[in-house]
Amino acid sequence: MPAVNAQNQKTLTYPSKTVERAKRSLLCSPFNFGLFAAMLSERVAMSEIVGNSGVNKGYTKAALSELRADNSLVWLIKVGVLRREVDGQGITDSFRLTPLGRQIVEQLQHQTLPTITWRDRFLDIVARWFTLPF
Repeated sequence: MPAVNAQNQKTLTYPSKTVERAKRSLLCSPFNFGLFAAMLSERVAMSEIVGNSGVNKGYTKAALSELRADNSLVWLIKVGVLRREVDGQGITDSFRLTPLGRQIVEQLQHQTLPTITWRDRFLDIVARWFTLPF
């Protein structure tokens, strides 16, 4: 299999509203930035995120149930930050960053994380509410 030259790869460009929504959703999530930093280099399994394991690894702000973690991760999939890991048998319970998520995390890694405002939280809640299946 030929090696891929990273210098020849094109960086995907996204509309600014897409990047803004994805960044806001990432920052408003119940996860610490350490989870996304870990996803830069490896997949992270659901079992590493839920309960006390997530708190001990610095992935979550508080112990999360599997349902809450899954709902939050699925939202990040919908906005384009994450994707589910796939192996030879099909979809697994692990997650990775998408190219959009990778761009955002790499950008945020080199700066102080922005403070989340009530407006940011409100916009994130409204966006999530309008995507619920009725």
